Amino acid sequence: MKRFLHFHGMRHPREMGGDVGNLEGVVRARQPKRLPVVFTVAETKAVLQQLEGTEQLVAQMLYGGGLRLMEALRLRVQDVDFEARHVTVRSGKGDKDRITVHPTSLAEPLQAHLQAVRQIHRADLEAGRHQIDPSVIQKAVKRAILRAGISKAASCHTFRHSFATHLLERGQDIRTIQELLGHSDVKTTMIYTHVLNRGPCGVMSPVDLL
Repeated sequence: MKRFLHFHGMRHPREMGGDVGNLEGVVRARQPKRLPVVFTVAETKAVLQQLEGTEQLVAQMLYGGGLRLMEALRLRVQDVDFEARHVTVRSGKGDKDRITVHPTSLAEPLQAHLQAVRQIHRADLEAGRHQIDPSVIQKAVKRAILRAGISKAASCHTFRHSFATHLLERGQDIRTIQELLGHSDVKTTMIYTHVLNRGPCGVMSPVDLL
């Protein structure tokens, strides 16, 4: 406020007119679109190997099913169908339920973990709390990224981005990935096509043909 008054020669605001003026016809500036940070398959493996226990299992679920962190932490025993190999994500973004893939390799460790903490889950539900504080996982993943020697500005959400990108790399159709991620518009999912190796990195430079 002091800087504002000095800028206007110490005049009282009542003596000044409307600074902004007429805004009719002014177009809102578009938010610049940033490409998501994505791990390579090797980087994903390296980060996961730097984790252990519950933190590793949660990170594996983020990558294995394209889950957001809070979606993974809210999972309950009844949300995982081990026979059908799918996970029901309840009240995801936009308060929507969706079904995503459950990695077969995580069936036994996840089942053991959910059974071991079943009583604690019930107590948490009654108290309105989550079993694990998200900051615990976030800090563990950050440390794992540093120990893996990865300099990307990555986080827990990078596993979700990597899930989508790696599925695209293996030829999975965009509509299926859209459903697995829970995107309401396929345009949101299309951003992952811009980070594939089939883009500029997959094109041979003409100088290499000389």
